[in-house]
Amino acid sequence: MSDSRTQVLTRLHEKIRSGRPVIGGGAGTGLSAKCAEAAELDLIVIYNSGRYRMAGRSSMAGLMPYGDANAIVMEMAREVLPVVHRTPVFAGVCGTDPFRSIPRFLDEVVKEGFSGVQNYPTVCLFDGIIRANLEETGLGFDKEVDLVRHARERDLLTMAYVSDEAEATAMTEAGADILVPHMGLTTSGMIGAETALTLDDATTQVAALQQVIAGIRPDAIVLCHGGPIAGPEEARHVISKAAGVHGFLGASSMERLPTETAMVDHMRSYADISLSQ
Repeated sequence: MSDSRTQVLTRLHEKIRSGRPVIGGGAGTGLSAKCAEAAELDLIVIYNSGRYRMAGRSSMAGLMPYGDANAIVMEMAREVLPVVHRTPVFAGVCGTDPFRSIPRFLDEVVKEGFSGVQNYPTVCLFDGIIRANLEETGLGFDKEVDLVRHARERDLLTMAYVSDEAEATAMTEAGADILVPHMGLTTSGMIGAETALTLDDATTQVAALQQVIAGIRPDAIVLCHGGPIAGPEEARHVISKAAGVHGFLGASSMERLPTETAMVDHMRSYADISLSQ
Protein backbone atom coordinates (compact mmCIF):
# COMPACT_ATOMS: atom_id res chain seq x y z
CA MET A 1 0.00 0.00 0.00
CA SER A 2 1.71 3.18 -1.19
CA ASP A 3 -0.67 5.85 0.11
CA SER A 4 0.62 7.81 3.09
CA ARG A 5 -1.17 8.11 6.42
CA THR A 6 -2.26 11.64 5.50
CA GLN A 7 -3.64 10.54 2.15
CA VAL A 8 -5.64 7.71 3.68
CA LEU A 9 -7.08 9.93 6.41
CA THR A 10 -7.97 12.62 3.88
CA ARG A 11 -9.84 10.03 1.86
CA LEU A 12 -11.71 8.75 4.91
CA HIS A 13 -12.71 12.24 6.04
CA GLU A 14 -13.91 13.09 2.54
CA LYS A 15 -16.07 9.98 2.60
CA ILE A 16 -17.54 10.95 5.97
CA ARG A 17 -18.31 14.48 4.75
CA SER A 18 -20.15 12.99 1.77
CA GLY A 19 -22.44 11.11 4.16
CA ARG A 20 -21.00 7.65 3.58
CA PRO A 21 -19.73 5.38 6.37
CA VAL A 22 -16.17 4.17 6.85
CA ILE A 23 -16.21 0.36 6.80
CA GLY A 24 -13.37 -1.92 7.83
CA GLY A 25 -13.05 -5.68 7.95
CA GLY A 26 -10.85 -8.31 9.52
CA ALA A 27 -9.11 -10.80 7.24
CA GLY A 28 -8.15 -14.20 8.63
CA THR A 29 -7.28 -15.53 5.15
CA GLY A 30 -6.04 -14.21 1.84
CA LEU A 31 -9.45 -14.95 0.33
CA SER A 32 -11.16 -12.80 2.97
CA ALA A 33 -8.78 -9.97 2.14
CA LYS A 34 -9.41 -10.31 -1.61
CA CYS A 35 -13.17 -10.19 -0.97
CA ALA A 36 -12.78 -7.15 1.28
CA GLU A 37 -10.93 -5.28 -1.44
CA ALA A 38 -13.44 -6.38 -4.09
CA ALA A 39 -16.20 -5.02 -1.83
CA GLU A 40 -14.26 -1.74 -1.63
CA LEU A 41 -13.90 -1.72 2.13
CA ASP A 42 -11.92 1.24 3.43
CA LEU A 43 -9.48 -0.77 5.53
CA ILE A 44 -8.47 -4.33 6.37
CA VAL A 45 -7.10 -5.64 9.66
CA ILE A 46 -5.11 -8.83 10.24
CA TYR A 47 -5.74 -10.16 13.75
CA ASN A 48 -4.34 -13.34 15.27
CA SER A 49 -7.96 -14.16 16.18
CA GLY A 50 -8.73 -14.34 12.45
CA ARG A 51 -6.64 -17.48 12.20
CA TYR A 52 -8.67 -19.11 14.97
CA ARG A 53 -12.14 -18.11 13.81
CA MET A 54 -11.49 -19.13 10.20
CA ALA A 55 -10.25 -22.47 11.54
CA GLY A 56 -13.63 -22.95 13.22
CA ARG A 57 -12.54 -21.88 16.68
CA SER A 58 -13.71 -19.00 18.84
CA SER A 59 -12.21 -15.57 18.23
CA MET A 60 -11.63 -15.51 21.99
CA ALA A 61 -8.77 -17.93 21.39
CA GLY A 62 -6.82 -14.89 20.20
CA LEU A 63 -6.79 -13.62 23.79
CA MET A 64 -5.45 -16.89 25.20
CA PRO A 65 -1.90 -18.35 25.29
CA TYR A 66 -2.42 -20.68 22.33
CA GLY A 67 0.21 -19.02 20.16
CA ASP A 68 2.51 -16.03 19.78
CA ALA A 69 0.03 -13.34 18.72
CA ASN A 70 2.55 -11.02 17.08
CA ALA A 71 4.34 -13.86 15.28
CA ILE A 72 1.00 -15.19 14.00
CA VAL A 73 0.10 -11.81 12.52
CA MET A 74 3.42 -11.61 10.70
CA GLU A 75 2.86 -15.13 9.33
CA MET A 76 -0.62 -14.14 8.18
CA ALA A 77 0.82 -11.05 6.51
CA ARG A 78 2.62 -13.23 3.99
CA GLU A 79 -0.74 -14.68 2.96
CA VAL A 80 -2.75 -11.46 3.00
CA LEU A 81 -0.52 -8.56 1.95
CA PRO A 82 0.47 -9.93 -1.49
CA VAL A 83 -3.19 -10.12 -2.59
CA VAL A 84 -4.19 -6.62 -1.41
CA HIS A 85 -3.31 -3.88 -3.88
CA ARG A 86 -5.24 -0.74 -2.92
CA THR A 87 -6.65 -1.06 0.60
CA PRO A 88 -4.72 -0.03 3.75
CA VAL A 89 -3.92 -3.09 5.88
CA PHE A 90 -3.51 -2.82 9.66
CA ALA A 91 -1.55 -5.24 11.84
CA GLY A 92 -3.19 -6.32 15.08
CA VAL A 93 -0.28 -5.83 17.47
CA CYS A 94 -0.16 -7.14 21.04
CA GLY A 95 1.33 -4.11 22.76
CA THR A 96 1.71 -5.90 26.09
CA ASP A 97 4.01 -8.59 24.63
CA PRO A 98 6.74 -8.88 27.32
CA PHE A 99 9.23 -10.59 24.99
CA ARG A 100 9.41 -7.90 22.31
CA SER A 101 10.67 -4.39 22.03
CA ILE A 102 7.54 -2.83 20.56
CA PRO A 103 9.42 0.01 18.81
CA ARG A 104 11.67 -2.52 17.06
CA PHE A 105 8.70 -4.74 16.24
CA LEU A 106 6.92 -1.77 14.67
CA ASP A 107 9.94 -1.28 12.42
CA GLU A 108 9.36 -4.86 11.22
CA VAL A 109 5.67 -4.07 10.70
CA VAL A 110 6.61 -1.14 8.48
CA LYS A 111 9.10 -3.22 6.47
CA GLU A 112 6.52 -5.98 5.98
CA GLY A 113 4.27 -3.47 4.21
CA PHE A 114 1.51 -2.71 6.71
CA SER A 115 -0.12 0.72 6.57
CA GLY A 116 -1.13 0.84 10.22
CA VAL A 117 -1.59 -0.94 13.53
CA GLN A 118 -4.38 -1.72 15.97
CA ASN A 119 -4.14 -2.78 19.62
CA TYR A 120 -5.10 -6.44 19.45
CA PRO A 121 -5.00 -8.70 21.42
CA THR A 122 -6.15 -6.08 23.92
CA VAL A 123 -6.56 -6.10 27.67
CA CYS A 124 -9.60 -3.84 27.24
CA LEU A 125 -11.60 -7.06 26.83
CA PHE A 126 -10.68 -8.21 30.35
CA ASP A 127 -12.26 -7.00 33.57
CA GLY A 128 -12.41 -8.00 37.23
CA ILE A 129 -9.46 -9.62 39.01
CA ILE A 130 -7.71 -10.66 35.79
CA ARG A 131 -7.69 -7.08 34.50
CA ALA A 132 -6.56 -5.76 37.88
CA ASN A 133 -3.69 -8.24 38.02
CA LEU A 134 -2.61 -7.40 34.45
CA GLU A 135 -2.51 -3.71 35.32
CA GLU A 136 -0.62 -4.36 38.56
CA THR A 137 2.08 -6.45 36.90
CA GLY A 138 3.08 -4.23 34.00
CA LEU A 139 0.80 -5.78 31.37
CA GLY A 140 -1.84 -3.09 31.36
CA PHE A 141 -3.61 -0.87 28.87
CA ASP A 142 -0.91 1.79 29.17
CA LYS A 143 1.34 -0.49 27.08
CA GLU A 144 -1.24 -0.37 24.30
CA VAL A 145 -1.36 3.42 24.53
CA ASP A 146 2.45 3.41 24.19
CA LEU A 147 2.03 1.21 21.10
CA VAL A 148 -0.09 3.91 19.47
CA ARG A 149 2.42 6.62 20.37
CA HIS A 150 5.32 4.61 18.92
CA ALA A 151 3.29 3.92 15.77
CA ARG A 152 2.52 7.62 15.32
CA GLU A 153 6.25 8.35 15.51
CA ARG A 154 6.64 6.05 12.48
CA ASP A 155 3.77 7.76 10.65
CA LEU A 156 1.70 4.59 10.71
CA LEU A 157 -2.08 4.79 10.73
CA THR A 158 -3.39 3.97 14.19
CA MET A 159 -6.65 2.38 15.21
CA ALA A 160 -7.53 1.68 18.85
CA TYR A 161 -10.04 -0.54 20.59
CA VAL A 162 -11.46 1.05 23.74
CA SER A 163 -14.11 -0.14 26.17
CA ASP A 164 -14.57 2.68 28.69
CA GLU A 165 -14.12 6.43 29.11
CA ALA A 166 -10.62 6.19 30.61
CA GLU A 167 -9.37 4.08 27.71
CA ALA A 168 -11.07 6.32 25.15
CA THR A 169 -9.48 9.37 26.74
CA ALA A 170 -6.00 7.84 26.84
CA MET A 171 -6.06 6.62 23.25
CA THR A 172 -7.51 9.86 21.88
CA GLU A 173 -4.89 11.91 23.70
CA ALA A 174 -2.18 9.55 22.37
CA GLY A 175 -3.27 10.52 18.85
CA ALA A 176 -5.08 7.41 17.60
CA ASP A 177 -6.52 8.20 14.17
CA ILE A 178 -9.50 5.85 14.52
CA LEU A 179 -11.19 4.93 17.80
CA VAL A 180 -13.29 1.76 18.02
CA PRO A 181 -15.61 1.28 21.01
CA HIS A 182 -15.57 -2.49 21.50
CA MET A 183 -18.85 -4.06 22.62
CA GLY A 184 -17.47 -7.56 23.21
CA LEU A 185 -17.34 -10.85 21.32
CA THR A 186 -19.66 -10.82 18.31
CA THR A 187 -22.90 -12.75 18.73
CA SER A 188 -24.54 -15.14 16.23
CA GLY A 189 -23.31 -18.05 14.16
CA MET A 190 -21.77 -21.36 15.12
CA ILE A 191 -19.21 -20.01 17.61
CA GLY A 192 -20.63 -16.59 18.48
CA ALA A 193 -21.20 -15.24 21.97
CA GLU A 194 -24.45 -15.82 23.81
CA THR A 195 -23.70 -13.34 26.59
CA ALA A 196 -23.85 -9.82 25.20
CA LEU A 197 -25.37 -6.38 25.61
CA THR A 198 -28.68 -5.59 23.98
CA LEU A 199 -28.37 -3.57 20.78
CA ASP A 200 -29.88 -0.51 22.47
CA ASP A 201 -27.46 -0.76 25.40
CA ALA A 202 -24.55 -1.12 22.99
CA THR A 203 -25.76 1.93 21.08
CA THR A 204 -25.87 3.93 24.31
CA GLN A 205 -22.35 2.87 25.26
CA VAL A 206 -20.93 3.62 21.82
CA ALA A 207 -22.59 7.06 21.87
CA ALA A 208 -21.16 7.82 25.31
CA LEU A 209 -17.62 6.91 24.23
CA GLN A 210 -18.04 8.94 21.04
CA GLN A 211 -18.85 11.99 23.15
CA VAL A 212 -15.69 11.50 25.19
CA ILE A 213 -13.57 11.16 22.07
CA ALA A 214 -15.13 14.14 20.27
CA GLY A 215 -14.67 16.29 23.36
CA ILE A 216 -10.92 15.76 23.15
CA ARG A 217 -10.36 15.66 19.40
CA PRO A 218 -13.31 16.37 17.10
CA ASP A 219 -11.45 15.11 14.01
CA ALA A 220 -11.03 11.56 15.36
CA ILE A 221 -12.86 8.88 13.39
CA VAL A 222 -15.13 6.63 15.48
CA LEU A 223 -16.27 3.16 14.36
CA CYS A 224 -18.55 0.75 16.24
CA HIS A 225 -17.71 -2.93 16.71
CA GLY A 226 -18.65 -6.20 18.35
CA GLY A 227 -21.24 -7.69 20.66
CA PRO A 228 -24.76 -7.45 19.23
CA ILE A 229 -23.54 -5.38 16.24
CA ALA A 230 -23.36 -8.57 14.20
CA GLY A 231 -24.67 -7.54 10.78
CA PRO A 232 -25.44 -4.60 8.48
CA GLU A 233 -28.83 -3.91 10.04
CA GLU A 234 -27.36 -3.74 13.53
CA ALA A 235 -24.53 -1.51 12.30
CA ARG A 236 -27.07 0.73 10.56
CA HIS A 237 -29.04 0.98 13.81
CA VAL A 238 -26.02 2.10 15.86
CA ILE A 239 -24.72 4.52 13.24
CA SER A 240 -28.16 6.11 12.80
CA LYS A 241 -28.83 6.43 16.55
CA ALA A 242 -25.38 7.45 17.81
CA ALA A 243 -24.50 10.80 16.25
CA GLY A 244 -20.84 11.18 15.38
CA VAL A 245 -20.21 7.48 14.85
CA HIS A 246 -18.66 7.32 11.39
CA GLY A 247 -18.91 3.65 10.48
CA PHE A 248 -18.31 0.05 11.43
CA LEU A 249 -15.39 -2.32 11.87
CA GLY A 250 -16.27 -6.00 11.53
CA ALA A 251 -14.26 -9.15 11.95
CA SER A 252 -16.40 -12.22 12.63
CA SER A 253 -19.32 -10.31 11.13
CA MET A 254 -17.35 -9.75 7.91
CA GLU A 255 -15.81 -13.16 7.31
CA ARG A 256 -16.99 -15.88 9.69
CA LEU A 257 -20.76 -15.29 9.69
CA PRO A 258 -21.19 -14.85 5.92
CA THR A 259 -18.90 -17.82 5.26
CA GLU A 260 -20.94 -20.05 7.56
CA THR A 261 -24.21 -19.01 5.93
CA ALA A 262 -23.02 -19.19 2.33
CA MET A 263 -21.23 -22.51 2.63
CA VAL A 264 -24.01 -24.29 4.53
CA ASP A 265 -26.68 -23.04 2.12
CA HIS A 266 -24.57 -23.96 -0.90
CA MET A 267 -23.69 -27.42 0.37
CA ARG A 268 -27.29 -28.15 1.29
CA SER A 269 -28.41 -27.20 -2.20
CA TYR A 270 -26.73 -30.34 -3.53
CA ALA A 271 -29.06 -32.42 -1.39
CA ASP A 272 -32.00 -31.01 -3.38
CA ILE A 273 -30.80 -32.72 -6.56
CA SER A 274 -33.17 -35.49 -7.58
CA LEU A 275 -31.90 -38.77 -8.91
CA SER A 276 -33.16 -39.71 -12.37
CA GLN A 277 -35.74 -42.52 -12.26
